[in-house]
Amino acid sequence: MISVERIMQYSRIPSEAPLIVDDHRPPNSWPKDGTINIRNLEVRYAEHLPSVLRNISCTIPGRKKVGIVGRTGSGKSTLIQALFRIVEPRVGTIEIDDVDLSKIGLHDLRGRLSIIPQDPTMFEGTVRGNLDPLNEYSDQHIWETLDKCQLGDIVRQSPKKLDSTVVENGENWSVGQRQLFCLGRVLLKRSNVLVLDEATASVDSSTDAIIQQTLREEFGDCTVLTVAHRIHTVIDSDLILVFSEGRIIEYDTPSRLLEDENSEFSRLIKEYSRRSKGF
Repeated sequence: MISVERIMQYSRIPSEAPLIVDDHRPPNSWPKDGTINIRNLEVRYAEHLPSVLRNISCTIPGRKKVGIVGRTGSGKSTLIQALFRIVEPRVGTIEIDDVDLSKIGLHDLRGRLSIIPQDPTMFEGTVRGNLDPLNEYSDQHIWETLDKCQLGDIVRQSPKKLDSTVVENGENWSVGQRQLFCLGRVLLKRSNVLVLDEATASVDSSTDAIIQQTLREEFGDCTVLTVAHRIHTVIDSDLILVFSEGRIIEYDTPSRLLEDENSEFSRLIKEYSRRSKGF
């Protein structure tokens, strides 16, 4: 009886949108500039729950680095979920290079964007399979990518090299190494829109430095959205987007926001500095 109830429960889970929408395929070069237009966006996780994002509107210029900051629960990560259509907007639209994301298939959308999440994901198999699951790249390309991620020497020390074992969840690799493998995936994919969802929150400062340096060198001409936990990682962004209670309350360059001692961004910087000194 419990099994039947569980099956019925699963059957009521709403299906995701189609993977491909034949009438709305984006160009092969999309996204090219990576300009993101968000208009009147409202998101809630269920009809009976309050909105998590409330009437969000902004334009993120293409090829710019934008830091997204705010207190816990302010809506930062929900915006990223809406970008990948993990949650669907109740109202409003998101466009990238004039393509409405709600009209294209999920494969076309998610296959063209890249993300390094806070919690690195690895699958049981091999190093090669985790970096290149579809066998799209040559060994030389993979080795070059591993070297950029400071993982090349570590993998070369293993007798199996690229066929080195990865156990379930990558538990035989450190958290920092797993995050560097995630960095390797986005380097291979080379999307023009990259999202870092608190990507360095769980790694040590040396791994953080490797990731930040590699991103600056390899994604200088891409649109990069960084949801910040360590707020210093976005201080050199072109623009800062500040969230509070599901709304955008500030959106400007870091220097202009810091000029105003009463800005929320200035307060967040001061709080982070105090916490850092306390350790």
